[in-house]
Amino acid sequence: MDELIITDLHVAVEGKEILKGVTLKVKKGEIVALMGPNGSGKSTLAQVIAGNPKLAVTKGSISWKKKGMLKLSPTERSIAGLFLSFQYPSEIPGVTIANFLRTAYNARRKAPMGVIDFHRVLQEKMELLEVPDGFKTRYLNDGFSGGEKKKCEVLQLAVLEPDLAILDETDSGTDVDALRILSEGIMKVKNKTGMGILLITHYERILRYVSPDRVLIMQGGKIVREGGLALAKEIEKKGYG
Repeated sequence: MDELIITDLHVAVEGKEILKGVTLKVKKGEIVALMGPNGSGKSTLAQVIAGNPKLAVTKGSISWKKKGMLKLSPTERSIAGLFLSFQYPSEIPGVTIANFLRTAYNARRKAPMGVIDFHRVLQEKMELLEVPDGFKTRYLNDGFSGGEKKKCEVLQLAVLEPDLAILDETDSGTDVDALRILSEGIMKVKNKTGMGILLITHYERILRYVSPDRVLIMQGGKIVREGGLALAKEIEKKGYG
């Protein structure tokens, strides 16, 4: 079975240790929620999995589909089926969403898909997610609201159809209605593709829509607790302690 396995992972940023022995597993088809307070290391973990070169792995391993990931570039990890939804997506004026997605889509293919054929694919995904037609001609995240940026990330997810998605605080900067729409979109993609999800969040509210198989709590650069949805509800009421 396709599985992300992280073992005793230690990571430093500018000489300061941020992750202090993280061990976790996420199987394809499984939803694992990773919760924790600000500064606990959640986003650092997401960036390390995706291959951010600014982060130094000092100990431990990351494997996906029984293959070590640490020596692979971010592009190679993407081609292997990994996807990262950013907490703070970048704005790229002058590059339309359609052109950006076609470039990303073709980067994962041996034979590039032409413009007309790709637009059929894009249109199908936009209809699946109920995204307005004019969205694809806008510049990538340029002048977007927080909810629109996250909608764009979910559209990327639908187009690329990864085997494993790391969703870094998809619920941040969204109101209740936007969160529901985004969550429904994530679940549509998940149900269609069977992808695994590592869902990083501060709050229990997104888990009302994207129901996890397991909930992990990170504090101080370590996984300190594991449980089910009841654990997330407990954290919502009592805090991280």
